[in-house]
Amino acid sequence: MDQQFDAVATWRAAGEAGDAARAVTALSPDITLISPITEQFTFRGHQQVLSLLEVALTAIDGITYTDQVAEDRTVALFYEANVDGTRLYEAQRLRLDDDGLITEITLFIRPLPALTRLMTRLGPELARRNGQPAFARLIPLAGGLLHSMADTGERKIMPRAAPR
Repeated sequence: MDQQFDAVATWRAAGEAGDAARAVTALSPDITLISPITEQFTFRGHQQVLSLLEVALTAIDGITYTDQVAEDRTVALFYEANVDGTRLYEAQRLRLDDDGLITEITLFIRPLPALTRLMTRLGPELARRNGQPAFARLIPLAGGLLHSMADTGERKIMPRAAPR
């Protein structure tokens, strides 16, 4: 693979191995990771992204990258995995800096029940790590309600509107 994409290869291998510390070696010091869950926050710098990855790579099982598309210094990666038995598909837009390190990551996850299931897994631990234990107890309640609605829609409502 082109040396320009060494960081991308490291990122992929680390994700599949569940190795958060190794994944961070592919990132520029000024990394920004844009959450797939909310527009309300982003993760900035190695420490914040490492903390997120430690939690996420524990919650997500069996990451297998399936596709990679690149143009100039922008790379799109796609993987399949599971979160608590729910199939998850993720697209990642990676932007590389002049040194070939990943400087920005934007995540997109489908289907909605996988995203809501992931939210209920990540939210409490991230809140605890940010010194908000009371909020960590609230997230599973709110997330569980949201997940229940998304899962019901996915399994019972949307199939009735499918093309025939």
